[in-house]
Amino acid sequence: MYQQPFPINDIRSTSRRLVRELGFMGGDFAGTDLPPSAVHALIEIEARPGITARDLGKLLRLEKSSISRMLRKLVVSDDILEETDEKDSRIKRLRLTEQGRERVGAIHGFANRQVSGALTQLSSADAQTILEGLRLYADALGNRVKAAATGIEIVEGYRPGLIARITQMHALYYARTSGFGQRFESVVAEGLASFCNRLENPQNAIWVAMRGEEIIGSIAIDGEDLGANVAHLRWFIVDDGVRGGGVGRGLLATALAFADEKGFAETHLWTFNGLLAARHLYEAHGFACTEEYPGSQWGSEVLEQRFVRPRPE
Repeated sequence: MYQQPFPINDIRSTSRRLVRELGFMGGDFAGTDLPPSAVHALIEIEARPGITARDLGKLLRLEKSSISRMLRKLVVSDDILEETDEKDSRIKRLRLTEQGRERVGAIHGFANRQVSGALTQLSSADAQTILEGLRLYADALGNRVKAAATGIEIVEGYRPGLIARITQMHALYYARTSGFGQRFESVVAEGLASFCNRLENPQNAIWVAMRGEEIIGSIAIDGEDLGANVAHLRWFIVDDGVRGGGVGRGLLATALAFADEKGFAETHLWTFNGLLAARHLYEAHGFACTEEYPGSQWGSEVLEQRFVRPRPE
């Protein structure tokens, strides 16, 4: 059978045009006087407070000397802070200063206006096509399409060790990124254990991403606790080693398909401000932030958020 050749030249041409339209070729980038690498660094530090310079360099694909020079300039300009790790004084963790947070807020505002201005010229279906296409292409460029799927399976239901492993993933991630401690871990464990006792209800379900015998991600739909035909999305977490590889998207899509199949009018989830990568994923799947309020149920005060996704018509 004849196979149409890949449109390599057209893709390259469109990619160059996209780079120009986004302002990578010179002048102010994202409404700042910073180079693109510094803008990206600030955004990633905001999304991953406490990230090390080494991990940031890997994420941005920058060599050690380049990331070091860039971070030094951002420290001097009072956009970021370097904090010594409590357990290893050789490790420096990065956080935004108040000025840095303001600068990143302005960057997001500029970028949101830029993207929304383009999307207003398109239909919502076209916008979704663009999102999925860009994700697929970015994964392919990073050689992650097959890697994300290889050996990883999403399975439903309880299995031995599930409560402990999901609690561990939550405790380790949020201790590192948000400073949560024993109280948070206890709340997760107690709530998850109670929920697993209710899995016989067909409106409730839990899924885990498995790599061999290892649990590397989880998500659940609690169809009972909110009432009013509302599904509660809970315990959504992906292990650090596979974050960004598509496992989270697979888990979220699986849970939402279940919620739609069961006929829930809406799906709600609770999170807190600052988890930008997760927020982008939620919004890409139809959620919108409907409520914000300060809370301290996790052991330290955060700006809690409720996201709501209506059932698609």
